[in-house]
Amino acid sequence: MLIQAFPKLKNNFFCTCIANFFHSPAYAVLIAGLMVCAETMSRELEVYYLYLLLVFLGFLFSDDALPGVPVACCAYMTLSKPNNPIKHPETTIFGDRAFVVQLAIIFLVLIVLIVAKFVSMVMAHRAQLSLPRLLGGLIILGIAYLLGGVFTLSERELLKSAFFGFAQFLSLSLLYTFFSLTVDWDGLRKSYLPILFFAIGVGMCVEIAGMYPPDKLFSATAVSREDLYTGWGVYNNVACIMAMCLPAPCYFAATRKRGWPYTIVAAVFYFFLCLTQSRGGILFGTVEIVLCGVYVLLACRREARQGHLLVTIAALCALLFVLLFLHGEVVRVFSKLIEAGTDPSHRDTIYKNCWEAFAGAPWFGVGFYKTPGFTFDTFTGFMPPRAHNTYLQLLASCGLLGIAAYLLHRIDTFALYLTRPTHEKTFILLSVLALIMTSFVDCNFFNFGPAILYGVMLAFAEGHSKKKYRHKPLNRYTVMPECLRGQHLKLPY
Repeated sequence: MLIQAFPKLKNNFFCTCIANFFHSPAYAVLIAGLMVCAETMSRELEVYYLYLLLVFLGFLFSDDALPGVPVACCAYMTLSKPNNPIKHPETTIFGDRAFVVQLAIIFLVLIVLIVAKFVSMVMAHRAQLSLPRLLGGLIILGIAYLLGGVFTLSERELLKSAFFGFAQFLSLSLLYTFFSLTVDWDGLRKSYLPILFFAIGVGMCVEIAGMYPPDKLFSATAVSREDLYTGWGVYNNVACIMAMCLPAPCYFAATRKRGWPYTIVAAVFYFFLCLTQSRGGILFGTVEIVLCGVYVLLACRREARQGHLLVTIAALCALLFVLLFLHGEVVRVFSKLIEAGTDPSHRDTIYKNCWEAFAGAPWFGVGFYKTPGFTFDTFTGFMPPRAHNTYLQLLASCGLLGIAAYLLHRIDTFALYLTRPTHEKTFILLSVLALIMTSFVDCNFFNFGPAILYGVMLAFAEGHSKKKYRHKPLNRYTVMPECLRGQHLKLPY
């Protein structure tokens, strides 16, 4: 904002140093580190104040809104286990009025900063701005959310369902639109988003380790999956974020000359994904790591391929060793997961109820609060009981209008990924696929945190389509076809 008001400051040494820091990988790593501190040490409020200060300074001294991206991606994963409002309603900080008031103030100031940055960017670059490419499809999807249950719900029920649908639409589209219009894509480091998600993935590993109670982890007692949760979600939610981070080390494995150490990191990420003990996360995380492995082997340099294969073989040998010689410990830690097996955990009943709801209201569905068999009156929380499947959720809640709007949006996104494909867009595609796949058996697409990350990824996918890449200049002399082989022809410049 300061740069837009006083353009001469852009060349000031002090301002340039600050702006460079907020655009550097070090800043992204700092934000991810603060996320881990908040979650593991229950220092949420202190971290929120630091986030607010950093966003203010970043917006003030940077000529774009990139400093807001790491905070937008990390803020969701900051709430600590003791402050989980569902698991610990008596002791959570959300029961402290002083905390709630301070959180509301931080949120309001952040909104003011976002609006001020947006206005300053639009005023400075209004001639070059155009509407984001995916916004039209997102608006159609938002309209479908708002109209869910329009002919089957009472006025009160429809209002609550529409409010939740509007909140979902904002989580998908608000930051996508903001960052699409306010980030300097031409000046962006190509690997910025993979670096950020690499840092988030490391942070997720720490948070997953922290989910395990020490008294059960280092004893003969079986580990219960009910104990595996953070302040912001249970093991299924954590597995979704971990799966979305899996492609980050694979991006570096594919693009670096000696990328085999990143293949080791990808194996570590997958190991911690398995430690979440989320069946859907492990199933689709396995599909994800296979897709990432194929991408790495196809995209890496030929001389690096042998290193990746050796690391993969070593990882499989390590897995075999653990299963053979530490079988008892594996069974103890994963006993509840093994016990659960293929039990659908009532999903079959939920899916049946969703289909019946769709059959009763095929055009606009029955809204968000009557979809998995619960009634509006028996569920009083803001988050409705959801279907654990994106497509059945859309059919039941919004009918054919909802599924058609979603498929239109999905066609838009895949068309975007196929336009000027790059390693960066491939990374985004793989991360989004992790969200899509895990949402076949969980509610991830209708959780606010993954939806915000998804919106940020859409902005970067579109930004990389706009980015003017600096290609290496042509050689002054070029080798012609076989008929002229051995003769070098001068170009006319």
